[in-house]
Amino acid sequence: MDATPEFEHPSNDDRINLSCLYPWSQGPLVAHLQELLGACGYRLRPDGDFGWITEAAVRDFQRRNGLRVDGIVGDRTWSLLLSKIKPGSRTMRLGYCGSDVRELQGLLQVYGYRVRRTDCFDRDTQDAVLAFQRSHHLEATGEVTPITWAVMCDGKTGQPPPARSKWLLERGRWR
Repeated sequence: MDATPEFEHPSNDDRINLSCLYPWSQGPLVAHLQELLGACGYRLRPDGDFGWITEAAVRDFQRRNGLRVDGIVGDRTWSLLLSKIKPGSRTMRLGYCGSDVRELQGLLQVYGYRVRRTDCFDRDTQDAVLAFQRSHHLEATGEVTPITWAVMCDGKTGQPPPARSKWLLERGRWR
């Protein structure tokens, strides 16, 4: 199965339908789950197969976050997973939701793009990302990869990068 899940989106809502997932489920929604777990630090390959490794990661996530440990990904598990995603820890694309998408939308607003902070990567967000990528001479994919994220964050701070340490030959130490 392709590591980049493809989702069908209804015409009136770009949000991915996060239905309940059970161990041994398969498909693009499982790959999305695996991507979210990976962004939370679990070492998973997003292959779309809810096998025993994914189940163990879900159970561990549930245990660590005070949820009922059943290995089933329902509303509470989805909600907590989406709130725990650190910005820049995954590639964001159309239909994805979470706290990282909210941060992205805030950054886009700082850059002057008119997007609403909805926590969902909708078509307006995708259009703003495309415009940002074009204006910064990045590959215009509409997806926020680590490269796009890094360019957005570096430009946001307005500060020069930190000074690099230099090796002082005469004293034989780092400065």
